[in-house]
Amino acid sequence: MRTPIFTLEGSADRNVVLITIDTLRADALGTYGGRAVTPNLDRLAAHGARFDFAHAHAVVTLPSHTSILTGRYPYDHGVRDNTGYRLAPATPTLATYLKAQGFATGAFVGGFPLDHRFGLNVGFDTYDDRLDGGEASERERRADAVVSSTVDWITQQSGKWFSWVHVYDPHAVYDPPDEWKTRFPADPYLGEVSWTDQALGVLLDHLATLSRPTLVIVTADHGESLGEHGELTHGVFAYEPVLRVPLIIAQVGGGGARPSGRVIASPARHVDLLPTILESTGDAIPVGAGTSLIPVINAGRGDDRPSYFEAMTATVQRGWAPLRGVVVGQDKFIDLPISELYDLANDAGESRNIVGVEPTRADVLLNTLRGFNVAPPGQPQQESAENIERMRSLGYISGGSATVRERYTDADDPKQLIELDQMLTRAGEAQRAGQADVAITLYKSVIEKRPDTEDAYRKLALVYWRASQPADAIATLEAALNIGVTQSEVRIKLAQYLAESGQPKRAIELLEEMTGDDPDALIGLGNAYLAAGRPSDALDTFTHLLEVDPSNGLAYENIGITHLRNETPGLAESALRRAVALDPGLSGAWTALGVLLTQTSREAEGIAAWQQAVNVDSTAFDALFNLTINLGRLGRADEARQYGERYLATAPAQLSQDAETIRRLLGR
Repeated sequence: MRTPIFTLEGSADRNVVLITIDTLRADALGTYGGRAVTPNLDRLAAHGARFDFAHAHAVVTLPSHTSILTGRYPYDHGVRDNTGYRLAPATPTLATYLKAQGFATGAFVGGFPLDHRFGLNVGFDTYDDRLDGGEASERERRADAVVSSTVDWITQQSGKWFSWVHVYDPHAVYDPPDEWKTRFPADPYLGEVSWTDQALGVLLDHLATLSRPTLVIVTADHGESLGEHGELTHGVFAYEPVLRVPLIIAQVGGGGARPSGRVIASPARHVDLLPTILESTGDAIPVGAGTSLIPVINAGRGDDRPSYFEAMTATVQRGWAPLRGVVVGQDKFIDLPISELYDLANDAGESRNIVGVEPTRADVLLNTLRGFNVAPPGQPQQESAENIERMRSLGYISGGSATVRERYTDADDPKQLIELDQMLTRAGEAQRAGQADVAITLYKSVIEKRPDTEDAYRKLALVYWRASQPADAIATLEAALNIGVTQSEVRIKLAQYLAESGQPKRAIELLEEMTGDDPDALIGLGNAYLAAGRPSDALDTFTHLLEVDPSNGLAYENIGITHLRNETPGLAESALRRAVALDPGLSGAWTALGVLLTQTSREAEGIAAWQQAVNVDSTAFDALFNLTINLGRLGRADEARQYGERYLATAPAQLSQDAETIRRLLGR
């Protein structure tokens, strides 16, 4: 008997799993001809539908996932970058629709860019974004941990359910488990992809045991450039290594013979996934940008589906020209000051820009692009310092807020500026490796070539600050303001450095007239007041911040520290405990709480608080110092040595005096 070919029909009695693999190139998977070891995903494709020409609409995590879950293009749902944007709470999502059908809904995410604070939790009964992944716990958790949480949730469900499973592991920095690091010593990215497939195998195997069939959709939010066109990772360009994504749709479990898979060359888009899933569950499809892929799957081919895409991060963060484009058939048009046209059928590597020799073809695609009625990105909202730092730790441009202009020139085209992005990446790597001189030289070169590059000034100042050169750090940020860099974070960071280097009056003058309701500016001003010996003004400022944002844990942390300095321990403890209740990741609040508890003869609790500070932030140097000193004083020499060695291995240069104290304590 001939094995049937995979088809998909609507059924109200099925589960649904949407698996999104962060930063996964289509051509990395074995089923797409790649070199990664991916038997689980290859097997899924062998019994389902594999789309060979699927595209994302954005090249960074949050906007792309928002398109997947809403079925809308970025200019429609409004999320244009990873920071500074939120999905409006009233926006319906895939979870919203399925929940209304009686599905239990659970999301399990592996990376901070999809934290619930950004709005994608709409419609989910459970939104598990706990990032308990060791030293990277504020940024990501491993795929096996995400899968474990997912399977635990699935086993608790008695009826039909929808689960979104997001795994982050292929994202830079590439650091697979040792087995895969050994198998791919020269290509850790492929090691990460192989490891991710291994972790997902546990989930897919579990689904195969269920009596109710489960529709499984696997895709990526975007790919990874790995050096093509000069881009080292993703976020600037929208060439095929980043824009083209894998897409596998299959059914698992439920008994019965497994069908043969089919390969579909017709175009598919992320906005098509929501209508596809809803039709598969027998629900009505809302009017939107996408159309169901079920007819395409069942016929093995389908009509052309023009697709819009964009890359806006460098626009809203650095002031570079916005990148927008369309894919129509095998033609791809990129609208920039220096526009681009590629014939993907004959030039898959996008090596020959034919816009000059095919002007009519280019005009047709430009008119198609104009038909999408793309709105420019709105001004991003002010992001919290915590969110910005977490995004930066993942390698994203974050924190700036460049003015979005009506006109851009050739000099603003990302192709003209990609060298600067490379230099910034290399400078960051040098900085992390402790090569301060190399980082300084690179940051200065970027500033010389493009004086409005806000993050170059900010990162250069940070290198100086950590190298105990506060005057140079301050001068760098002052130069940014003088050149006309408008991002508020430059002013806020300058005020912080002034206050901490004994110039709080100048910090106050810098911030007093511009804080408004900006949370970071209010924190900076309050700390400047505190440094200037004006605790009452500091408390008034932090209290105003709570009026703006009643759940701001950092405000409570600073109120607690102010009361601690005012020697009002009861008020201090109340505020600090409120801070860690609101945000357990506030290492500064845990550190201050440890000091207070120790001062009030609760040493065991104080040590536990400092340990918690170190657990949530491996660079909580004050907590490491206090643990070393106090554990040594209590005769717990082995523990004191453990924390002291961690301090000495990681503490920046400006803490050299404390480091010398620890060396003496450890007998070094």
